[in-house]
Amino acid sequence: MGYAQLVIGPAGSGKSTYCSSLHQHCETVGRTMHVVNLDPAAERFDYPVAMDIRELVSLDDVMEELGLGPNGGLLYCMEHLEENLDDWLTEELDNYMDDDYLVFDCPGQIELFSHVPVLKNFVEHLRRKNFNVCAVYLLDSQFMTDITKFISGCMASLSAMVQLELPHINILSKMDLVTNKKDIEDFLNPEPLVLLSELNQRMAPQFSKLNKALIELVDEYNMVSFVPLDLRKESSIRYVLAQIDICIQYGEDADVKIKDNDPEDDD
Repeated sequence: MGYAQLVIGPAGSGKSTYCSSLHQHCETVGRTMHVVNLDPAAERFDYPVAMDIRELVSLDDVMEELGLGPNGGLLYCMEHLEENLDDWLTEELDNYMDDDYLVFDCPGQIELFSHVPVLKNFVEHLRRKNFNVCAVYLLDSQFMTDITKFISGCMASLSAMVQLELPHINILSKMDLVTNKKDIEDFLNPEPLVLLSELNQRMAPQFSKLNKALIELVDEYNMVSFVPLDLRKESSIRYVLAQIDICIQYGEDADVKIKDNDPEDDD
């Protein structure tokens, strides 16, 4: 049984920084973890790259040869990855043990985890290879400045949850950059009625029914719960990693070591 995180979220939400900090934390505590780059547009890394999609396809080459822009070229690259799951990805995965832990650093194009089936098929391939996978959705905490942006972030995260059909952890990244944490705390575990009241105040009266439906959807799917992540604090990284480990059942098959404290017989 292998274990994997699929790190997704909008561009600029801190996915690569999260992967780097997670790798450093695991090195510190003596835990093995491998980070995989799935972004064909990436140029530099702060972590050792275990697998790199750029060895399969280059965004620059695709844009030059096919005359595509950055977004169209990236979608082409990801579709090319999808076509080579049984070849390139399977061959790469064969280099790792059954109980290895992989973290996939994904591109930030929202359509990849909202309605395009590329990542969904990628996840299904991992499952066929006996991997337990968890989606880790990062949202920039500085995005949470008002109720409308909060609802927008929830809807994008919910879209990823429905599309990927995976255990799902929402993380508020870049908490170390937030100047007024009180504003963020109001959105960590908010009350639905409070959300609805604030949303109605910001929107025109004709949107009241839509606002009510959105709040009910968010509440029923338990999407109003986010885990804050402050990369300056080891305790914060440790807590987030523990939540993800629970989702993918990491460590549950490990042997329980019991120390025998009984004194040895002198006979």
